[in-house]
Amino acid sequence: MEKKELQYIHLIAVGGSIMHNLALALHDKGLKVTGSDDEIFEPAKSRLAKAGILPEAEGWFPEKIEAGPDAVILGMHARPDNPELKRAQELNIPIYSFPEFIYEQSRDKQRIVIGGSHGKTSITSIIMHVLRHIGRKFDYAVGAQLEGFDRMVKLTDDAPIIIIEGDEYLSDPIKRVPKFHLYHHHIAVISGISWDHINVFPDPEMYREQFRIFAEMTPKAGTLIYNQDDEQVQLVAVPRNPADIAYVGYSVHDHSIRDGKTILHTKKDGDVEIPLFGEHNLRNISAAKEVCKCIGVKAYDFYEALRTFKGAAKRLEKMGESGSSIVFRDFAHAPSKVKATTKAVKAQYPQRELVAVLELHTFSSLNRNFLPQYAGALDNADEAIVYFNPKTVEHKKMEMLTEDELKQAFANPSVQVYTDSEKLQQHLITRSWKNANLLLMSSGNYNNMNLEALTKAVL
Repeated sequence: MEKKELQYIHLIAVGGSIMHNLALALHDKGLKVTGSDDEIFEPAKSRLAKAGILPEAEGWFPEKIEAGPDAVILGMHARPDNPELKRAQELNIPIYSFPEFIYEQSRDKQRIVIGGSHGKTSITSIIMHVLRHIGRKFDYAVGAQLEGFDRMVKLTDDAPIIIIEGDEYLSDPIKRVPKFHLYHHHIAVISGISWDHINVFPDPEMYREQFRIFAEMTPKAGTLIYNQDDEQVQLVAVPRNPADIAYVGYSVHDHSIRDGKTILHTKKDGDVEIPLFGEHNLRNISAAKEVCKCIGVKAYDFYEALRTFKGAAKRLEKMGESGSSIVFRDFAHAPSKVKATTKAVKAQYPQRELVAVLELHTFSSLNRNFLPQYAGALDNADEAIVYFNPKTVEHKKMEMLTEDELKQAFANPSVQVYTDSEKLQQHLITRSWKNANLLLMSSGNYNNMNLEALTKAVL
């Protein structure tokens, strides 16, 4: 299907984070956009309403498909028996998953796909920040709201490149193919491999295999940029045709920490102070630098842009700060992310006590067969707290976890376990925060805890 044929697009499961951003991006291009969902929360609800494309009612309405959209985009949230999907199939309307549609819209562009179990949002964000800083035209699809960007998706006709955060999770409920297999990259990054999504990939080998496939999809004259210090990445980023494909390994950027500030050491541009910190982010910077080098960005411009890069939302985001305390929140939830984030905060502020709070919220993190992956993940914290909502466990139809199981899984008998968010909040508010930092890690919301109010109470 030619891009010029598209005039009317319907999105099934339009309320999702990336899906509602796609809807807004298509609306910005002047296309007619409709959508449906059985639940639409903020900020998607307000953003869609402002654009005039919020569905009149929540639910699924097959008659919307009978209006004759040129294409239907199917979100992962929808089920295979979705009534609108069934009607689209009956009418032979082209159906795309999110990644398939992004590929169709970027066939004529250089596609840069950032993959990995951790770090991909940050690497993508750094690249986007640099390109915007130097005034380059580019399209993008990223999994977080970034400072300075109104959308998480941008699709234009004239941008020569597109920067894509390549998720390894499944693309849609029909094909069930990892998203990053469908973008057909020219330049790829693998930032790290650490088993996740146990509900889809029941063993580490099956999970790693998805990255091997991704690596081997690198075309002739393409580039594969990989974390050379990650053993799992080394197993998949094996040079097959080094004469045809450029293999570029990267490591932690040369740096030092002075008075809680991270200083990058460069060969030609001197020392560069940056707002980011943590060994994992220093790897992310190296990955982003290699990508930028591939697309012609000068080192000086890269480092100048980094001086003003504050990071992606919920990635070591500073919620508040006093003279002797800082409250951070981070999207970390997988074991490798939790360990790296906890280690980073402690290393940046070694003289301060670190209280690390992790919410177990995902299918994997609440699965007792997966829990041992968290062994040692909170060891860098002076006070380690694990919270989970029993209602979430029930909703996911999983077996309830016990305090002893969690202590054993984290290999840390001092881990405190909370299942009541109000009691957790009370504990955090009443303890002393003199010369101590608080790190809140979750892909959930601690049972709708007001983190802004908590931050004010703590500080």
